[in-house]
Amino acid sequence: MKKQKLIILSGSPCVGKTTVGNALFDACTNSAYFDGDGAWCVNPFSLQDPRLRCGDKTMSFALSNYLNCGFEYVIFASVVAGDEQIRKNILRDITAKDYSIVGITLTCSEETLAARHKKRGDPGECSFFWLHQPPVTGDHVIRTDGKTPDLLVKEILTILETVE
Repeated sequence: MKKQKLIILSGSPCVGKTTVGNALFDACTNSAYFDGDGAWCVNPFSLQDPRLRCGDKTMSFALSNYLNCGFEYVIFASVVAGDEQIRKNILRDITAKDYSIVGITLTCSEETLAARHKKRGDPGECSFFWLHQPPVTGDHVIRTDGKTPDLLVKEILTILETVE
């Protein structure tokens, strides 16, 4: 059996993580998909709230379960996985052993992000904060401007072929 792969999709809101994650899930047999942003769905929301660490634990738990169940590909999409320290915390608490991590940061232009934000109908102002954060060390960076989800999945599958 091939070594399991934990595929981490990170990037700004509206960059395409969920769309690409779903398309990648459809393309990969023997896979599981977890959108981690739901684990941080709390009210009131504040990045400074120490209770958000509970969301990190939820992500670790879900990813551990999928990996321990033997899925070849575990696809994980989350805005917060783009923060190096938060990602380390999530990965530290995964109980599974002997799997490869493939980090992918999705990015695009401010114009593309603003257009996607508007199309999605988000009531708030489009923020470029996450868009301008540096990718996690070692991540593959993929621009999503003008690309279909299928084309992005092909790019990711090419990357996955190079990872043991």
